[in-house]
Amino acid sequence: MEEKSVAIDGPSCAGKSTLARMAADRFKMIYVDTGALYRCVGLSAMREGIASKDAAGVISMLGGLNIEMRYSGDGTQRMFVNGADVTGDIRLPETSVYASDVSAIPAVRAFLFDMQKEMARKYDVIMDGRDIGTVVMPDAGLKIYLTAPSAVRAARRYRELTEKSIGTTYEDVLRDMNYRDKNDRLRAIAPLTVAADAIVVDTADIGLDESLERVCTIIGERFGL
Repeated sequence: MEEKSVAIDGPSCAGKSTLARMAADRFKMIYVDTGALYRCVGLSAMREGIASKDAAGVISMLGGLNIEMRYSGDGTQRMFVNGADVTGDIRLPETSVYASDVSAIPAVRAFLFDMQKEMARKYDVIMDGRDIGTVVMPDAGLKIYLTAPSAVRAARRYRELTEKSIGTTYEDVLRDMNYRDKNDRLRAIAPLTVAADAIVVDTADIGLDESLERVCTIIGERFGL
């Protein structure tokens, strides 16, 4: 494992992806959004007409999937499935539930596990997800767990979707979020838990700038950056 490896875990909309991406940019590290990988599988199943909990159907689809993370000149991560850019599509609300359901299928986690481990072996990474510090990078140089109450996280997600002109309601967002939280905590394989050696950061009462400074301070102090 590379010395500079940061695992950031936590529930949806706790700020993981935004903060991990911004911190990676500041420290010139590679950002890996593992949730995007599961969203690619979920989106593919949805487009194939496979039910999100149809494990056999989802597994039969995996052999034909080629998922790639590509990075643009400014460091922005874009996701491709079989050569097609799906970066925007994987963020639609309907994809979120699919991603949560397919992530509970052991074969899907195994399918994506090697890709995540290889990224951690090759680069100085900041990787975010649900089981990074507990399963994917248990020997990471630093583990951070970001959290906030579901009502706060749902409000953030609702604002984000509204700004993108994606029609939904706060109630629908909160319902889907609670569904995903329960799935993540109770799934048999790699459930969402706080690693014993993780530093917990609650972002409920602090804004983006303060959250970023707190995360970057933790990273800087750990690695002497």
